[in-house]
Amino acid sequence: MKATEKLQTLDAADDHEYIDAVDRRIIVATQSGLPLVPRPYDAVAAEVGISPAEVKRRMQAMLDRGIIRRIAAVPNHYRLGYQANGMTVWDVPDDRISDLGKMVGMLDFVSHCYHRPRHLPGWPYNLFAMVHAASRDEVMQHVEHISKLLGKHDRGHDVLYSSRILKKTGMRLKD
Repeated sequence: MKATEKLQTLDAADDHEYIDAVDRRIIVATQSGLPLVPRPYDAVAAEVGISPAEVKRRMQAMLDRGIIRRIAAVPNHYRLGYQANGMTVWDVPDDRISDLGKMVGMLDFVSHCYHRPRHLPGWPYNLFAMVHAASRDEVMQHVEHISKLLGKHDRGHDVLYSSRILKKTGMRLKD
């Protein structure tokens, strides 16, 4: 093995970073959400036993490394008046899905947009976009907007409406 190959092998092994005990305590303290207090990072810091600046630094490092995906507010759209929620599904050309998905995902009424595999012959859709609105009529107006945005690349679409609310949670670490 050449020296450069050894370096590349070592560099690849360095990609597998793990969390230490302090990072784990931060995750456990925040996995159900940041405390609803005026200074949430101070509260986490007090619980974990480090400074608020260190909490922020470590959380940013975990974001950068992909250990945690995001730090964001997660509003309850039902309580905000968005009672009609439709998962729109689109058949678009595979070679354009990245660009088209970015365009659709930027719309203010789309909460998330992603690529999923087709399951032919019965399921031709490969682009999914969750649309929130106050009514089904408004959802359909948004669907028309997306269809016009996609133009000739909209080779077919459908809307799947939510019938009930399921609790959404990510993985949880134990203390």
